Amino acid sequence: MGKVSMMIKLLVVLCLVGDALCKSKKPHHPDHPTSSTFDFFYFVQQWPGAYCDAKGKKCCFPGSGKPTTDFSIHGLWPNYNDGGYPSNCDNTKPFDESEIEELESRLETEWPSLACPNVGTKFWAHEWNKHGTCSSFSSQQEYFQAGLDLKDKTNLLQALKDANIEPNDEFYNVEDMKEAIKEKIGFYPWIECNRDSEGNSQLYQVYICVDANGKDLIKCPVLPSGNCASRVQFPNF
Repeated sequence: MGKVSMMIKLLVVLCLVGDALCKSKKPHHPDHPTSSTFDFFYFVQQWPGAYCDAKGKKCCFPGSGKPTTDFSIHGLWPNYNDGGYPSNCDNTKPFDESEIEELESRLETEWPSLACPNVGTKFWAHEWNKHGTCSSFSSQQEYFQAGLDLKDKTNLLQALKDANIEPNDEFYNVEDMKEAIKEKIGFYPWIECNRDSEGNSQLYQVYICVDANGKDLIKCPVLPSGNCASRVQFPNF
């Protein structure tokens, strides 16, 4: 009877230890899409002129007014080398606006929501909860500051202007746009287009790849899907 009791206790201990070990392992893509492990970031900037001019869509400016004529940040998104991505990785760290209070004035102009009706801070909450909690940054301030720093580092509008590519409603060769940006940052970007009410393909978003630390630009391990026309409009804003 004593031996049986000891065996039962041993089995219980082994089960508890095994369960603890299993729970301590980080989930991994693709079986666990909420894994906080990832390979690189997409740093995505959008052209507000194309967002506001898209077919069937209108835009609403933030409370601070119309943003300056420049690319704005859409997001800094962790990704896997196979094209998948983690999301909503840690619900114990929900968005807290007080943590980014020092950055809000810049975020309103450089990382604004243009959706209608304007969602204000809900846009930043979405980006943090879905993407930031899966990132390598330990705080919201670090995450959003990294995005602002990358925008300064890439300076897309100036890169295009240096190649005489201006937001003047004219049409430009997409490959020329990529070359202009590559000349500035050292790596080719991915360009996403949308269409205006007249069906014209227009420059919408630019994807740049960043290492898992969120600082250094890298060659994209994988590119998003979708294609632009060979020549696209660069709408005014």
